[in-house]
Amino acid sequence: VWSVAPRVPLLLPPEHSQSALHPNIAVISAKHSPIDCRRASASQRPSRSVVTAVFALAASVGMVSFCHMRMLPSLPRITAGLRTRGGVRTAVSPVSLRLRTTVSRPACFRPLPTTRETAGRSSWRAFSTTTPPIDGGSSETKPSEGVSQAEKSAYDVLQERGFIKENTEGVPNMLRKEAPVSFYVGFDPTADSLHVGSLVPLMAMSHLQKNGHKPIALVGGGTGMIGDPSGKEEARQMMTTDTIEKNKQGIRAQIEKFIDLNDDKGIMVDNADWLLGMKYIDFLREYGSLFSVNVMLTKASVKSRLDRGMSFLEFNYQLLQAYDYLELYRRYGCRLQIGGDDQWGNIVGGIDLVRRLEQKEVGALTFPLLTTASGAKMGKTASGAVWLDPARVSPYDYYQFWVNVDDRDVSRFLKLFTFLDMDAIAELDKLQGADLRQAKRVLALEATSIIHGREAAEEAMRGAQAAFEGAGDVLAMPTYESALPAKVVPLLAASGLCSSKADAKRSIAGGAVRINGEKISDPDFVVDESMLDDSKALVLQRGKKNKLRVVVKV
Repeated sequence: VWSVAPRVPLLLPPEHSQSALHPNIAVISAKHSPIDCRRASASQRPSRSVVTAVFALAASVGMVSFCHMRMLPSLPRITAGLRTRGGVRTAVSPVSLRLRTTVSRPACFRPLPTTRETAGRSSWRAFSTTTPPIDGGSSETKPSEGVSQAEKSAYDVLQERGFIKENTEGVPNMLRKEAPVSFYVGFDPTADSLHVGSLVPLMAMSHLQKNGHKPIALVGGGTGMIGDPSGKEEARQMMTTDTIEKNKQGIRAQIEKFIDLNDDKGIMVDNADWLLGMKYIDFLREYGSLFSVNVMLTKASVKSRLDRGMSFLEFNYQLLQAYDYLELYRRYGCRLQIGGDDQWGNIVGGIDLVRRLEQKEVGALTFPLLTTASGAKMGKTASGAVWLDPARVSPYDYYQFWVNVDDRDVSRFLKLFTFLDMDAIAELDKLQGADLRQAKRVLALEATSIIHGREAAEEAMRGAQAAFEGAGDVLAMPTYESALPAKVVPLLAASGLCSSKADAKRSIAGGAVRINGEKISDPDFVVDESMLDDSKALVLQRGKKNKLRVVVKV
């Protein structure tokens, strides 16, 4: 099969029938002979379009190829920003040339054994799901079957639990070595609490630290004064320094539930330390010339806003995030940034900056942007975001969020949002039908324990059982004190079961409101003490999943 790389052809076993090849590759192999591009004359060298086509076609069937940059002076750096998507590597060039794969590499294609000559060339780049092994060992990126949980590397753990969306080329080997790797995750202090949408990076940080790596939690006191435009349809509201400081303290307390920041096992830093004192002209002169506006405009966070407008303030955000990576590398030896997949473009900008100024290779690993099986954004409900702060969302309501997830999400969420080992999760995966409720209880109990502690989680579970299963402890149900008698509409709104009086009236009209199990159809209905049970309480219900105890206010 034709190859652009000298002495590193795409190996086709002689006995393999060409008819089994991808048809486009078969055409190329019939028309072209292997060419050593460094020795070929100008007339023999393939054109830029042919080279690009070969890379695209080779990638389309997942074959292995290499490209030495000096051989292709006219070709854009198609291996710049090399990454993997769904386990298959993808190339991204400065002109946004993307060669993506949707088909796994056929078993008939194997990379040639790496020689001493090729193993020593740091400028070679693999273009596949695997890199030819230097030591002759296995080149697979997936953990070997039969490997015990204790023997799995940090990368293996993240991969089997579904955390990895994309990563740059050297990340798997980086996380499989015994030497600890300093890595960072950024959190902008836009509120005094994180929400469920932040759990994926938090859980990933915890797994990485448990496997010996060092987390750096970067709270963006500097970038927070601008606001990350990624995933936003409009500019964020500007915050004062006092608000940012308050938010940082709330976020730190939640981060410490996932990673250990004591004894230099992990650190929390603020990019305000190096951004706020920076001189603008000096920054432009030293770093601005290293960024291409053309490339910046192709970033997803920018393209999504071009039709609605974006301020120059927000446009600068990706420069500051890239500079954060450089500064963390210089200060703490940080070699890996992890984050949501919408951050990929910004992270790659930081990788390029470190490479240009420090001549060092650092990496990126991103997580899938989670949605539920129904297509809804993870962590969002009809009543708003599911916050981690118990003052915003009670442990009971947090438990309810998890116990009521879609059946199709249970297995995936057990892997992502609990620390249960994979064997225990495999057993829960076997549950079907009504028995799946038990798996949901385990998910809710474990997820709530991480944030609110085991005692609060078990109390929330008992309250949920009392409300919906006729068991548990009714005193553990959420409780609202009210003077009686009281009209049902104001009571629904004041208790929080309905967002407003108008919402309460709509719920009553739709037959969704019950008191002690009896449907209420009159919006002027008056709740009095005759409806109290032996515990001097009544159960007010809206819909199937929202119940609370109402007790007389003393």
